[in-house]
Amino acid sequence: MRARDLMTRPVVTVAPEMTAKRAAGLLTEHGFTALPVVNDDDHLIGIVTEADLIRDRFPEDIRSARHPAGQTTPGVTVAEVMTTPVTGMSAGADLADVGRALLDGKIRAIPIVDGAKVVGILTRGDFVRAFARADDAIAADVRHHLAIYGGPGRWTVEVQDGLVRIGDRYGNDTDHHVAKVIAEGIPGVVQAKVTYQEGEE
Repeated sequence: MRARDLMTRPVVTVAPEMTAKRAAGLLTEHGFTALPVVNDDDHLIGIVTEADLIRDRFPEDIRSARHPAGQTTPGVTVAEVMTTPVTGMSAGADLADVGRALLDGKIRAIPIVDGAKVVGILTRGDFVRAFARADDAIAADVRHHLAIYGGPGRWTVEVQDGLVRIGDRYGNDTDHHVAKVIAEGIPGVVQAKVTYQEGEE
């Protein structure tokens, strides 16, 4: 699968001059964890996350036993709190690479770009939702796409916990490879295996 197959689009973006308060409202309203920050040309210049917005935002309780060293004044605009520079990935990026970038970078969202222009966003939640997709819905998608490729009635499809087993009436290795690629390009498929399954003529 590619980033374009799972990314959220159109993506909600914010301008650097927007207030941090308004950005927090957008995150809450849409249930997002991050918003790409773009300039007037819609080019990616940063990202504002939940962590960026709450940093230094809440004063220590005066009843605390600690002795605060002094309150840092939080930023008022997105430009003052956003994370920059930020790396985007292309819509054609391998989804496995995007997932590794999220985990290795310990980040929750990656903007998807065409050049420097933001075209989508991918979050850990998008991956979790794809993994949680119902097996019967995955199976229906796989059957539909395989019917287009090899014709109806040729394939049997079973799905359990995202693992797809495809039976083929014909033993063509090229067709088996293509069927595997098709199945593994469907959201929710963890792995696909294709085997020859003798059928009635």
